[in-house]
Amino acid sequence: MNPKRIISLVPSQTELLFDLGLEDEIVGVTKFCIHPANKVKNKVVVGGTKTLNIRQIQTLKPDLILANKEENTRGQIEELQRLYPVHVTDMTTLPDVLLMIREVGMLVGRALEADKLAQQIEHQLQPPSIPRYQSVAYLLWRNPYMVAANDTFIQSMLEIAGFNNAFIDQTRYPEVTPHDLRKAQPDLIFLSSEPYPFKQKHSAELQKICPSAKVILVDSEVFSWYGSRLLRAPNYFRKLHNEINHDQTTN
Repeated sequence: MNPKRIISLVPSQTELLFDLGLEDEIVGVTKFCIHPANKVKNKVVVGGTKTLNIRQIQTLKPDLILANKEENTRGQIEELQRLYPVHVTDMTTLPDVLLMIREVGMLVGRALEADKLAQQIEHQLQPPSIPRYQSVAYLLWRNPYMVAANDTFIQSMLEIAGFNNAFIDQTRYPEVTPHDLRKAQPDLIFLSSEPYPFKQKHSAELQKICPSAKVILVDSEVFSWYGSRLLRAPNYFRKLHNEINHDQTTN
């Protein structure tokens, strides 16, 4: 029997569930589940992704909970697993995402819709056939600086978008110093819109550290949200390259 009371603890998967047509079945979301805005506002908020209100979740009596290894805390997920069916995902590559979409589709009775969506994403998100020349330092935190390195979904998206990761020789989300940034000599520095809310004012301090690099504020949802939001990625990447290329030809 398909689940009738679903709680999603992963913002990108919450959006996926809505796009699969499960508005009525979703009973709980996190405070970071912001898409689609007109629909999530009607759902019960069960805390943050890493600060779940277990008692609130219990009152909702879920028959399926969607969680993620990176976004949620192990202790809280293990507690929930003793009470409810919990589907835990772990994303580092596009194939991981396509498998997750299909698995979720099977779990919630939307297998055909999910397979169609996965095929559409796979078709649109093909790595570029041309060589990647520009290197990128993708910053997602400040004080201390933290970058997305190898073995992350962001790294996979940088590759698909046609960039080289300046910190490909490291793994996960290492802390880096201004000296590390200068040594890496990135052509581009991407300032992620989350989890740290980088703004234009932060560009100047990075520009001082790496004067030859171009500093750009980027939409982190495109680089780190796995699910139906990936359909927006191809158009966003085209605009990003056009912005970079335009600035390079006018300077």
